[in-house]
Amino acid sequence: MVLKAVLFDFNGVIIKDEAIHRSLIDELLLGENLTPQGRQFWQVSVGRSDRACLKELLKLRGRFVTDEYLDKLIAKKAIAYRQKLEQLEALPIYPDVVQFIEQMYNSQYKLAIVTGAIGSEVELVVKQAKIGMFFDTIVSGDEISQSKPDPEGYLLAIERLNKIYPDLHLLPSECLAIEDTFAGIEAVKAAGIQAVAIAHTYPFHMLQRRANWTVDTFADLELDRLNDFFGGAKSGDEQLA
Repeated sequence: MVLKAVLFDFNGVIIKDEAIHRSLIDELLLGENLTPQGRQFWQVSVGRSDRACLKELLKLRGRFVTDEYLDKLIAKKAIAYRQKLEQLEALPIYPDVVQFIEQMYNSQYKLAIVTGAIGSEVELVVKQAKIGMFFDTIVSGDEISQSKPDPEGYLLAIERLNKIYPDLHLLPSECLAIEDTFAGIEAVKAAGIQAVAIAHTYPFHMLQRRANWTVDTFADLELDRLNDFFGGAKSGDEQLA
């Protein structure tokens, strides 16, 4: 077993924008004459796609909407998201993430983003952050039918990488995925991929038992130790602390 690809979640891993998403979801709910509920947001939204989030939040309030209506809400949120980012002096990119991405790229790993965010939001950020050239593919929330914790997005990323590189013969066991939420970690492990949890959204101790590795920051994610794990084909889980 060798490490061939590193797969990144987006919100909460590359960009610190959960608070922005929460405020925009709240605004959408208010526009539907519904009162936002903070606890429900964390229960049904974090780590999931906008579509899954809005559908569940509306359902909990007795609203059952069509896919076409959800499309309109999501498009409205996407416009507001762009406007929010344009108002910021600098993108809230996590410290050390760009350096880590560059390190993985220079080490010849194939890189992908797998996210529930819609493609236009991801493209906006990677363009402004000047990191788009490092990724071979981006699987966004508007390209999949099932949100995390379903593994569909991760399996699609592997499929795409194998199409881009026919000689790669990439297997899930040869991938590493970096996530920050419970739903994301579940999706990674359901796909048969090794999971790194980064304590951006939840405390270290809440993630530690769910992932193969847990770190506080990208600076703590040591490439040599990862290579030792994959090269040595150890069994069981190990924690990077």
